[in-house]
Amino acid sequence: MRKVAVIGAGAAGLCAAKHLLAQGLDATIFEWGSRIGGLWVYENDNGISPAYLSLHVNSENKVTAYQDFPFPSDAPLYPDHKQMVDYFEAYADRFQLRKHIRFHSKVNRVRRDDASGGAWWVQVNDLPEEKFDAVVVATGHQGVPSHPPFAKDFSGQYQHSHTYRVPEPFRDKNVLVIGIGNSACDIASDICTVTASTTIAARSPVLLMPRMFLGVPTSRVLGKLEKPWMPWPIRRWFRILVSRMAHGTMEQWGFRTPQTRTHPAGHHLLMGHFIWSRIKAKPGISRVNGNDVTFDDGTHQKFDCMIAATGYSVDLPFLDATTSPAQGHWLNLYHRVVHPTQKNLFFVGFFNVSGGGNVRMMDDQSHWIAQLMKGAMKLPSQAQMQKEIERERDDIKKLYPDTPRYTLELDPVAYRARLQKAMSKQ
Repeated sequence: MRKVAVIGAGAAGLCAAKHLLAQGLDATIFEWGSRIGGLWVYENDNGISPAYLSLHVNSENKVTAYQDFPFPSDAPLYPDHKQMVDYFEAYADRFQLRKHIRFHSKVNRVRRDDASGGAWWVQVNDLPEEKFDAVVVATGHQGVPSHPPFAKDFSGQYQHSHTYRVPEPFRDKNVLVIGIGNSACDIASDICTVTASTTIAARSPVLLMPRMFLGVPTSRVLGKLEKPWMPWPIRRWFRILVSRMAHGTMEQWGFRTPQTRTHPAGHHLLMGHFIWSRIKAKPGISRVNGNDVTFDDGTHQKFDCMIAATGYSVDLPFLDATTSPAQGHWLNLYHRVVHPTQKNLFFVGFFNVSGGGNVRMMDDQSHWIAQLMKGAMKLPSQAQMQKEIERERDDIKKLYPDTPRYTLELDPVAYRARLQKAMSKQ
């Protein structure tokens, strides 16, 4: 029986193991901490979870769930972190995954040994290396915070959103939140009821979408309006229309409407706080001197605290320069999954989905890996895989803003079509 090491017992690692086991493969999950659920575990003892107390999933439970394991009928539309962990634990129980998990197992090194037929050797904790036929990396990409260049110039209380948990430490303080992604929206909405003032600094344009529209999740409305064959400008027009009907223009709140594709952002209470002036928006930051912050519009303001919701750097410390797919902020992976030069090295969950649910995409990736490992499908040549990687990278550069966060952006409709095409060629 072929043995596969799966690194991480979060959403990606669980479904990877489930699909591998279903194909008769022997999967072992190595989890650094003591819990199932990865980034969704509040105060996870693996030390890399960014979950805060008020965290909820951004996508409706129906499109978030694994393909063959829906949320319970009484689950809320947008479950919180605890309900997400309960869901993952129920999934692990349903498919009998717990007996395949080794908790408190930190993977220190993964190496390929051509002398032994291309086997993979995995070294965990201080134990001897173990031999596997393949490795699936499912550690996620939200473990190492990316800090803004001016962080060291701020003399007040500074922290990355990765360490944010509850609003109380910011009571009666003037707080600046850097960024306009979902974490920034969540945190600003969370703290603004206790702060003296809350300001969001948004360097990039943004289209804030309502969580609900016409009494249903907004994704359902967009799903009816948008069609896969539609050019992006038409799809963008629909999204701007929905946003404007719900919130007015972005400019009236101090933001800029995007002219390219951007990652959706929002919070169900955010605009209400703007209406009550609990939150105000400013453009990007040009200079920081002590606790005085100068913005791109020339205005400046003093802040007690700064929370940087400025994203993450992909961290794969157990891989060396040869086996790591990291190329700066890019990952050199065929369809975001397959290392083109390292046979039987796979990755699940290294993307930011631009609509729908991350978990569902992980499920699709895991199914493909299991089919490849079983031998039911084959990969194209290394040259063909590299050509496809470069084509996708060029598309991202054309479609999205030139910032590190968009190197992992994934359009679920287009991606699923590409994945199905790759699988249908077998």
